[in-house]
Amino acid sequence: SPFSVLGEIVVNEVNFVRKCIATDTSQYDLWGKLVCTNFKISFITDDPMPLQKFHYKNLLLGEHDVPLTCIEQIVTVNDTKRKQKVLGPNQKLKFNPTELIIYCKDFRIVRFRFDEAGPESAKKVCLAIAHYSQPTDLQLLFAFEYVGEIYHNPAKKVNGIDPGGGGGGIGSASGQQTPLFETYSDWDREIKRTGASEWRVCSVNEGYMISTCLPEYFVVPSSLADQDLKLYSYSFIGRRMPLWSWNHPNGSALVRMANIKDVLQQRRIDQRICNAITRSHPLRSDVYKSDLDKCLPNIQEIQAAHIKLKQLCVNEPFEETEEKWLSSLENTHWLEYIRSFLKHSAELVYMMECKHVSVVLQEEEGRDLTCLAASLIQVMLDPYFRTIVGFQSLIQKEWVMAGYQFLDRCNHLKRSDKESPLFLMFLDCVWQLLEQYPAAFEFSEMYLTILYDSARISLFGTFLFNCPHQRVKESTEFAISKNIQLGDEKGLKFPCVWDWSLQFTSRDRLLFHNPLYIGKSAPYVQNGAVKTFKRSKKNYSSTLRGVPPALKNGIISEQEFLPRRNSLILKLKPDFLQQTESQSNSMEQYFRDWFAKPVDLHGVILPRISGTQIKLWKLCYFRWVPEAQIHHGGFITAFHKVSLLADEVDMLNRNLRQYKSNSSLQGNCSELDQSRMYFRANGLNDTSGAPDFLSSSFPFSPVGNLCRRSILGTPLSKFLSGAKIWLSTETLANED
Repeated sequence: SPFSVLGEIVVNEVNFVRKCIATDTSQYDLWGKLVCTNFKISFITDDPMPLQKFHYKNLLLGEHDVPLTCIEQIVTVNDTKRKQKVLGPNQKLKFNPTELIIYCKDFRIVRFRFDEAGPESAKKVCLAIAHYSQPTDLQLLFAFEYVGEIYHNPAKKVNGIDPGGGGGGIGSASGQQTPLFETYSDWDREIKRTGASEWRVCSVNEGYMISTCLPEYFVVPSSLADQDLKLYSYSFIGRRMPLWSWNHPNGSALVRMANIKDVLQQRRIDQRICNAITRSHPLRSDVYKSDLDKCLPNIQEIQAAHIKLKQLCVNEPFEETEEKWLSSLENTHWLEYIRSFLKHSAELVYMMECKHVSVVLQEEEGRDLTCLAASLIQVMLDPYFRTIVGFQSLIQKEWVMAGYQFLDRCNHLKRSDKESPLFLMFLDCVWQLLEQYPAAFEFSEMYLTILYDSARISLFGTFLFNCPHQRVKESTEFAISKNIQLGDEKGLKFPCVWDWSLQFTSRDRLLFHNPLYIGKSAPYVQNGAVKTFKRSKKNYSSTLRGVPPALKNGIISEQEFLPRRNSLILKLKPDFLQQTESQSNSMEQYFRDWFAKPVDLHGVILPRISGTQIKLWKLCYFRWVPEAQIHHGGFITAFHKVSLLADEVDMLNRNLRQYKSNSSLQGNCSELDQSRMYFRANGLNDTSGAPDFLSSSFPFSPVGNLCRRSILGTPLSKFLSGAKIWLSTETLANED
């Protein structure tokens, strides 16, 4: 049965449905059954997919499946009556649909025809999809149903995996677990890893006694006592006290903070917090505050840019927009906003790395722009966060546990006016860095794209809630209503997205690996000599290159623009960095010197942000558009070649080890069978060509998604060309 996920039930189905395939003719259309379950919509067919020799298999989703949380809009059409309607959750449908078009949040468009199907059955399945994809309550999301089944039937596990846990699950050589930062010990280990000796784990919020939008455990300066924190917490918006994120080897800390709402106490509390951060710095350096609300695009602007980008990639026929495509792309402001996040983060990297000052990221609630900026700064500064497990731990620490509102921002319940794709923008910014420094990242762009898709699968608890407290509160209520005994557990344990074996086989998970990555102790050749990367604190902070001698020893000279340590904290304006020529010159010199030297892959990486260096992430945004697909083209062709080379090198290394140990081949053939690469060499000097199924959309296939050409000349094309925004309800609700 295709419905193997525990707790999944069929709600409605209709036979003799035609799925329209993306070509100019209907001869390739597939016939089958359209099914709506409480988890996804499924199209079941015995017809083979035309024009397609490859499919990347998700263990939870079939080839034609769409998770309910990935559905953006449901449009029903009756072309004989020339009527269309966008279906809301509890609406009636006064006509029998001849066609159903589903617009997905990942830019897919899927189209079904009901010419041969029973009219009433077709109508029922459309209404069922509308109802189940737009739930009225968080506890109606599929994850609750699944977890309820697990607790009632402990022996049953989906794909043999327990819910919860942060499994490394990538087939990574280290086999490391991803720290979830739900416990005291995870934070303590991070303090030790970064050498933040003057900071401590604070448990003042255990049981969410102080703030419901903070984690139970977080890190604060050692000099701040618990009772002071409790007292200060009342002055912060959402009682969100300052949160430590990371420590530089030179002692500078990265801290995030909500605004202080108590105007009378503002200066006093600000001073005390900043003094405590200063005392936690070995050089007693000053604190640099960056008000992100003043210098970065806000969540509404980011959402507006995303809607324009979606319209450009999805609604517009390419033939008509080709000439003005680049200017249309510029008008979305999406790349401009990515540039501003990368630029601002790089400037703050300079402050920590070169000026040796601690940086405080300030934002009204401290749970949107700070997530993105704090994460980007750490990706640029710390090579650990450029590994798979490190990157996953970063998302847990700075997004999941820090209270990024996934439920509202991803709009899982389809009724939030707070929707904004900040998490996607973060992944896009990381992709830009990956594109510029491919050897610095352990993961591939396929990994980033699949991670984005996983936020739209409502089985995982990771990206389902607005904060950890909401998970505990909602799941405890659910447990009581379903007579589930929780024991000592704080709420129900949901499946974790980092358990990748829930979604992919170990073979398919190899696609997450970047073949160009140079690991921590991998040899590399420089000037003909083989050297080895070893990360130590010394070479990690040695990126202070080209810095004036006064700064190299952590001493800030009199004429530098930062105040002395016993001075009052400056109220810094967003344009502070450009106030005088000497200030910006110092920063520009740092960037000039950095770009003039070879990149240390295990040190700092900085983004190139001029015009053409910020690109559109084509794999993510174009993978479902048939017209944009390049057969035997795109980055995957280089990825394939490099994978074969890397596999050959691995094979040679294994053969050398085998030769040195003089053991028989048979004794260790398991090691010879192992490969880190998805694409494997058939032997040394493998010259076989690229597989026939490679295209710029790999590992996804746009076949079976609607292309603009296939609707020209239909009543639908007029209706689509009239939709100048992403098919809003206002445009389409013309049923009567």
